[in-house]
Amino acid sequence: MNCASLKYQLKQLNWLIVIFTLLVFLLLIKLGFWQVDRALEKEQRQERISELSQREALSLEQVLALNGMQDGINDLPIQLSGTFNGDKVFLLDNQPNKGRLGYRVYQIITHESDAVLVNLGWVQGSIDRNILPEIVPIVGQHTIRGHVREIEVGIQLQAQNLTNSTWPLRVQQIELDKFSQLIGKKLLPFVVYLDKKETIGYKKNWQPIVMPPEKHRAYAFQWFSLALAWISLMIWAAMKMSKKTDDNHK
Repeated sequence: MNCASLKYQLKQLNWLIVIFTLLVFLLLIKLGFWQVDRALEKEQRQERISELSQREALSLEQVLALNGMQDGINDLPIQLSGTFNGDKVFLLDNQPNKGRLGYRVYQIITHESDAVLVNLGWVQGSIDRNILPEIVPIVGQHTIRGHVREIEVGIQLQAQNLTNSTWPLRVQQIELDKFSQLIGKKLLPFVVYLDKKETIGYKKNWQPIVMPPEKHRAYAFQWFSLALAWISLMIWAAMKMSKKTDDNHK
């Protein structure tokens, strides 16, 4: 191809289509690398959970001392003695288990002057949304073992209205600040998930990592494949259009 022919080809290019093609290609590549990063994060967390599971459980005071440190307090094993408040039970709505919808049951345990929200496990819900599951609250002094989870607030389409509360209280999201206002006592900024070996509570079916690293890598491969297919398709379309234009000018 001589210089004159190259200049002619460049003039025929639709630069808006070129820019659009590149933007879509870069977006697909970015999504692929995002999934790769997520896979690495999940692997690091798996390693951390495996390492922490070999450690002795920490006291509440030790966990609080580590709060704010670089590694954070997520997944730390904890042993906690305190008194359960049987008057206040929270039911986290829309929690699936093997195709069935239900609730996660939360109660408050008080250790000296500190109040901690405890995830007691999963219970099945009723088809009738007006009927809540029958919960027998845990009361009295208990020593529990579990692990610490900091709450990540998700996207809410509508703010929870918890002013007119009847117990047990059905909630759509765990919001410790609002719960603190309801009980008149400041909750610590994390939740304790009971160990599966604990005899109290309900079905303990939670998974610390919902989507494994392998699935993120599979998604990354899909995004990279889409990027390759997209750029190949657009190059093929451009070459076909260029050939057609050349034929018309002969």
